[in-house]
Amino acid sequence: MIQILVVDDQSLIRQGLKALLELDPELTVVGEAENGQLALQLAQELRPDVILMDIRMPLMDGVAATREILQQLPQTKVLVLTTFDDDEYVKAAIAHGAMGYLLKDTPSEELAIAIHAVHKGYTQLGPGIVKKLLVSPLSVTKPTPPPVLQELTPRELEILQLIASGANNREIAQKLFISEGTVKNHVTNILNRLNLRDRTQAAIFANTFLFK
Repeated sequence: MIQILVVDDQSLIRQGLKALLELDPELTVVGEAENGQLALQLAQELRPDVILMDIRMPLMDGVAATREILQQLPQTKVLVLTTFDDDEYVKAAIAHGAMGYLLKDTPSEELAIAIHAVHKGYTQLGPGIVKKLLVSPLSVTKPTPPPVLQELTPRELEILQLIASGANNREIAQKLFISEGTVKNHVTNILNRLNLRDRTQAAIFANTFLFK
């Protein structure tokens, strides 16, 4: 059974989500919160498996709540669910550890599938959001690359660029004429050196500092 904490400042939305999610016998809503501060408190008390997190809320917004919760409960998975698809919110939520970002008009069946996937450790991004992350810069000026970037080898930089373009391990292996196992080793090294969680964060990193 996957235990879920629903966080949204509108009670009707919380109630609606609870009713829809519990149609799935493997999902149960163990708590509800109307702002980020209460979400942090309930997360500490209930230790939910997955948190559905709204973005714009009073007292503490969803981005700040995600950061605080995951610092204290790193095993908890946060899935941001909001009506806003602003680039800044998408990037900030993922940068602080959110495992996914979906819009509130996502069909209930797809939301349930996303929760199961996030619970297993897979990143979930709604339609159009991946494009925003990969090709929509927040500013024209490219930020100064962090010093840690210099620790990557030329091959790792090449693979990082291909990750940023959306290529999977098989496509990278074919492009560079190396085995998928070698690609996986390089990807692991890249994530470790840059202190990133997954390929999505690696793609954001590359498009922010290298490939605009």
